[in-house]
Amino acid sequence: MRIPVLLLSAFLLAAPFATSAQDAATPAPAKVLTDAEKAAIEDVVRDYITTKHPEILVQGMKELQRREQETAENKSKEAVAGFKDKIFNDPTSPVGGNAKGDVMMVEFFDYQCGYCKLSEEAIEKLMKDDKNVKLIYKDFPILGPTSVTATKAALAAVKQGKYIKMHDALMAKKDHLTDDMVYQIAKEAGLDVDKLKKDMADESVTKIVDANLKLGSDIGVRGTPMFIIGTQIYPGALQYEQLKKAVDDARAAAKK
Repeated sequence: MRIPVLLLSAFLLAAPFATSAQDAATPAPAKVLTDAEKAAIEDVVRDYITTKHPEILVQGMKELQRREQETAENKSKEAVAGFKDKIFNDPTSPVGGNAKGDVMMVEFFDYQCGYCKLSEEAIEKLMKDDKNVKLIYKDFPILGPTSVTATKAALAAVKQGKYIKMHDALMAKKDHLTDDMVYQIAKEAGLDVDKLKKDMADESVTKIVDANLKLGSDIGVRGTPMFIIGTQIYPGALQYEQLKKAVDDARAAAKK
């Protein structure tokens, strides 16, 4: 695209002129623009972009978004690579879907998080439609004491072989939780509540919670839900189409 004559003229006015061949060989000190000259140049450029060629703004915004996305993706990859074992290979993290799936999807969630519960339906549909995804649960209680109670109850349910059932029941409860509700949900899910409470107090459960919170802090989890699919981090609630695309992208990237 050609530089307009007015813009070129403004540039020339801002530069010193050589008065002889000797002067041309010896650069003169750059002229310091006055405020009025700066304002005139800014007006010319503004008019050129906003009035004559507004498409430049659109192109600039697209390029800025592309660079920001690229930067975010690179940071995601670095964070995931730096904590790969803790994210994907922690034996204390419950697993759903296909334990030998070719794509690993990790979710950080809180049982009192409304956005997590909105995403739950999409996750369940994805697990039914794609039988080759390994889902790794990262209980991440950040919304108060009852969130901690719910998390410990779910993790303690592992000892009764009912983590998934407890997880699903807690996610299905749309009301604000209380501790009593957590235990009632556990009872309805077929758990021995007395044993559950005893197991919840076990130090091993507390260690899992603390480890998840530490990991989240290390990789920059700012809220729930947050997904890690393949090498990419996806913050916020995702709809089915978004989850499916993320899984498809991760699968395609792994084949390269």
